[in-house]
Amino acid sequence: MGQTATSNLRTVALVGHGAAGKTTLAESLLAAAGAISSRGTVEKGNTVCDFDPQEKEFGHSLSSALASFSWQGVLVQLIDTPGFPDFAGQAYGALAAVETALVVINAQNGIELSSERMMRLAEARGVCRMVVINKIDADNVDLPALVGEVRERFGRQCMLLDLPTQHGSEVVELLGHDSGDSDFESVAAAHRALIDQIVEEDEDLLARYLEEGVDPSPDELHLPFEKALRAGHLIPILFVSAKTGAGIPQLLDVLARLAPNPAEGNPPPFYRGEPGGPVLAFDAEPDPQKHVLAHVFKVVSDPFIGKVGVFRVHQGTIRKDSQLFVGDGKRSFKVGHIYRLQGKEYVEVDTLVPGDLGAIAKVDEIEFDCVLHDSHEDDHIHLKPLEFPQPMHGLAVQARRKADEQRLFEILRKLEVEDPCFRLERHPTTNETVILGLGEMHVRAKLTRLSQQYKLELDTRPPQIAYREAITGSAEGHCRHKKQSGGAGQFGEVALRVEALERGTGFEFVDMVKGGVIPGVFMAAVEKGVRQALADGVVAGFPVEDLRVTVHDGKSHPVDGKDIAFFTAARKATAEAIRAAKPIILEPVVDIEILAPDAMTGDLTGDLSSKRGHLTGTQPRGQGLMAITGEVPLAELDGYQSRLKSLTGGQGSYSFAFSHYAQVPPATQQLLASQHKVVDEE
Repeated sequence: MGQTATSNLRTVALVGHGAAGKTTLAESLLAAAGAISSRGTVEKGNTVCDFDPQEKEFGHSLSSALASFSWQGVLVQLIDTPGFPDFAGQAYGALAAVETALVVINAQNGIELSSERMMRLAEARGVCRMVVINKIDADNVDLPALVGEVRERFGRQCMLLDLPTQHGSEVVELLGHDSGDSDFESVAAAHRALIDQIVEEDEDLLARYLEEGVDPSPDELHLPFEKALRAGHLIPILFVSAKTGAGIPQLLDVLARLAPNPAEGNPPPFYRGEPGGPVLAFDAEPDPQKHVLAHVFKVVSDPFIGKVGVFRVHQGTIRKDSQLFVGDGKRSFKVGHIYRLQGKEYVEVDTLVPGDLGAIAKVDEIEFDCVLHDSHEDDHIHLKPLEFPQPMHGLAVQARRKADEQRLFEILRKLEVEDPCFRLERHPTTNETVILGLGEMHVRAKLTRLSQQYKLELDTRPPQIAYREAITGSAEGHCRHKKQSGGAGQFGEVALRVEALERGTGFEFVDMVKGGVIPGVFMAAVEKGVRQALADGVVAGFPVEDLRVTVHDGKSHPVDGKDIAFFTAARKATAEAIRAAKPIILEPVVDIEILAPDAMTGDLTGDLSSKRGHLTGTQPRGQGLMAITGEVPLAELDGYQSRLKSLTGGQGSYSFAFSHYAQVPPATQQLLASQHKVVDEE
């Protein structure tokens, strides 16, 4: 696979809800372009993008996968992403690497939770969007109604770029055709609406179009089409059947002729500075002659070649034997091998230019979201971070064999590095190792991998809700730690104040000590003690968030002043202040979407209310189905799959995503606090 000029590159992410057919669509595109000899199927487990043994077992994508093909002299680089909300982190990460997002919608199910979410995220990120309606040949689909729903949910700028014909067995392209037959809507009217929308982006072209009444040529329409895509004034709608191949040639042509190249898409949101401090926007130019800037959007722990960083080149040229830095690292590393990924295959190349997606292996310093560069001038350049969903579904895990305990921790760290929505926590009060994911499927997939790939035998305990603590007022705390046991002792005194901050603000540490009453050399120990108190929790052993801690006074001793003394004093002073600042316990609340027969809507909404939830909307989904959306505390969803199965006779399904934290009822707070006291006494 040789080098391709930036102008002939396209980077595209396939996003959307689970079972929309994204992996099958990728397979059809690869086969039609001649990149593979024949199309595999998800059912047979022989697709390019679902190559992991777990993906073959589960029958759906668990991780994003890269593949590429050439069409009409253009190299199209695809990222196939998981659609189920439990694996959303991989889909979110792909948006940082592409110019265009193809939002794939299942014609049978309509617009589902992940499809809508990815459409909004792509818009916020400045990624050009196209809607691909798949499975147009399926039974009982109402395509006119679905197009209406797309326009209602995403705006009138959603314009038809082609139309199905002959009962979904063929597709007619609209940009170059102003007549013909289709299964619904007039080809002539759809063509005219599309041209009208595009020419509005170019005043001179619009004036000539209105004066002469003649359609501009495809070449004249290219620039205004790109401009409309970038601005979000045009969201093309395309129709395909990935299974039969209908619409695939037209989609290939759209990707090659109309999708933006790296120089035409919206610029990536780089900035110079450090998070939390003053920052300055930085323009990365897709110029192969400039300094290298590449962003790592995916990390893989490959069992054969070790840690792999998958990245997008935004500026400059990466060559074999290049010397690159990771972030503000002082030491460079030598690029021994450069790869393009084709599913599970690592295809070695010599050069990557702006717009290329590539991979480098065996560089331990590479982390998710880091920037690779070749000059210290760029040490403090970052890409605006994505806002990932918060992991909430917890499970306590323990190795059955004591000899595996350290190995378990090391492997969990590897999994945490790979997945921005998987987190590992160690709870000192309960002496538990807890893994947190986006849902039951997410956590189960990690456990299966630990068992199958790493041969670890684990004991697990029921899911632990990721409660948090917060304060609602302000208060003072003070502690003098003094210990004498022969010889040099320990002495440290800390006085501080805690104040509540807005939800989601996090933690602020402020040093207001005057006159050196706490020597500067001990302030790191003071902050460490404060952070330890927040991590341990005060009311019920859950982390304390959204507060400012201001240290304003204290005392030291010229001989007995030690780090451990100030650490202990700060920890106890912080706990004392929090107890006096009207602490509360917060619980995660999730947005839930339930899909079930519409005849059961009343029973399901009533059940939702009984679980402290409230309804936010209902939406018909065709084929007698109703989508019920609402908010409900995560703690109320324990065992919900079985309950939903019972209520709907096995015909219902649900998905959820984190929404916000809210205060628990007083009775729940008392129960959680009493359980924590028992642990303390033990």
